[in-house]
Amino acid sequence: MQVTPIGAAGEVTGSCFLVEADRGRFLVDCGMFQGHDDTEARNRHFPFDPGEIDAVFLTHAHLDHCGRLPYLHAAGFRGFVYATPSTCDLTQFILLDAAKIQEEDSERRHRKYRRTGQLPTAPLYDTQDVLHLLRYFRAQSYHEVLQLGNLKVTFHQSGHILGSACIEIRDKESSVLFSGDLGSPGRNVVPDPTPPPACDMVFCESTYGNRLHRSEADSITELRDAINWAYHAGGNVVIPSFALERTQDLLFHLRDLRLRGEVPANPVYLDSPLAINITKVYQHHPQDLDAETRAVFARHTDPFSFPGMSMCVSSDESRQINGKDGVIIIAGSGMCQGGRIVHHLKHNLWRSDSIVLFIGFQAAGTLGRRIVDGAPSVTIEHEPITINARRFTINGFSAHADQAGLLAWLEATKHAHIMLNHGETTSSAALAHLLSEQGRSVDVAKSEQVYETTAIPA
Repeated sequence: MQVTPIGAAGEVTGSCFLVEADRGRFLVDCGMFQGHDDTEARNRHFPFDPGEIDAVFLTHAHLDHCGRLPYLHAAGFRGFVYATPSTCDLTQFILLDAAKIQEEDSERRHRKYRRTGQLPTAPLYDTQDVLHLLRYFRAQSYHEVLQLGNLKVTFHQSGHILGSACIEIRDKESSVLFSGDLGSPGRNVVPDPTPPPACDMVFCESTYGNRLHRSEADSITELRDAINWAYHAGGNVVIPSFALERTQDLLFHLRDLRLRGEVPANPVYLDSPLAINITKVYQHHPQDLDAETRAVFARHTDPFSFPGMSMCVSSDESRQINGKDGVIIIAGSGMCQGGRIVHHLKHNLWRSDSIVLFIGFQAAGTLGRRIVDGAPSVTIEHEPITINARRFTINGFSAHADQAGLLAWLEATKHAHIMLNHGETTSSAALAHLLSEQGRSVDVAKSEQVYETTAIPA
């Protein structure tokens, strides 16, 4: 087999691998690039003919792993997309939301360009493209071998989000494992990653390859202290949160803190229609949650809800949060690149009595990253906003394994050649250095470079 990384090599977004075997061409993931000036052009470019792809194996439903699938389909792909049942359900909401945002952005550009006589750019895809694609999804259970000609494909639990998987691909000659995004043991509401099978080559993510997370207990303490500080100051807590996974983890911990009486029962607004829909998917797939969360369900209690929490579906409900004090606002997008969080940042960043609490990775080039990096001001909707709010970053809630977690997971792949991907240059280089010191065969993957998965001699 030959494997060519198409994205997420030297960066975090745009995950996609082209796998070429004797009897077919396949993709592992087809994610969207995010956060750079040339993002739109990159998202419209495939260095292969989409019509020649026989199937896609999807690791999970995050946009940087599934976000270009409708565009791939519109460009000629007619194979099946294989994913776990939970991922199939989640992906439909993620892609429909992405299409809606693109359609709205395109309409705004159209009104602007009409005044200047320019031609607007069409959206990458629209709702109709997503609906056509969804007919080609096929559910694939964990550990069930999918046979496609000489190829055997198996999905393994990656512990990242609901339904996430590592993907093992074997032919008669060699084998390759794609980690997808790996979770940390005991850190979220899904099961821990399963040990990886022995393979000849492993493409392993390295998002946090150069750092360690704080413990979950310390992170919960930080969350508690931030909420209490803002409450006593009379201000708000604004949390940019990914609708998928991070929001559900956050609701679980907020509920627990309230049950223990460690934070005030001030109003909480979940201001994200997408997060609301995704939370319902979590409720429909308890078999893919960890034992602790399943136990809450077994008591006929919702682990993601509590008194004082309001779900804001409409734009009017979102706007009504303005002017309120002493509240917690959870909204997307997680990197502050769009969505309702931008509106709430505009109304709260200037307030010295409020907190902006980041609980997820902020990619280079995003508004969230600029705030985290200490920018004194930012421009939101063409208006300069001075940042007086306190900034907190809690990385212990990350759905990604840290350096220690990645090294521990890779322990079981002692004889494999490791290719590091899905990480910024410094993260991948740091992890590669440690692995090399352990005597491991390791490289950092380069975009659009072809790698041969040669079998390791017995």
